[in-house]
Amino acid sequence: MAAQKKLMTKGQIVTCFAEKFEISKKAAASIIDEYAALAIAETKKKGAFVLPGIGKSVLVKRKARTGRNPATGEAIKIPAKTVVKIRPAKAFKETIVPPKK
Repeated sequence: MAAQKKLMTKGQIVTCFAEKFEISKKAAASIIDEYAALAIAETKKKGAFVLPGIGKSVLVKRKARTGRNPATGEAIKIPAKTVVKIRPAKAFKETIVPPKK
């Protein structure tokens, strides 16, 4: 398996934004924090939030179901729960992984 590349840290993203838009690192960090807080609040309140150019975060309600314990094969009940999913925008996905022709 190939070695995984290191992901950008928040500090590196802040530095990148600060240089790109010629603002202080503190201002760039505040913008990123506020954007994340807005995404969380809107997803909680309305069940969805669009991240322009990236995708959409949505709340999905999963029904209760019967599953299996992989170790024993015993049937177990899995309770209903709500999860958050991020659905990538079509343009975002096709830019990263072009569709086959």
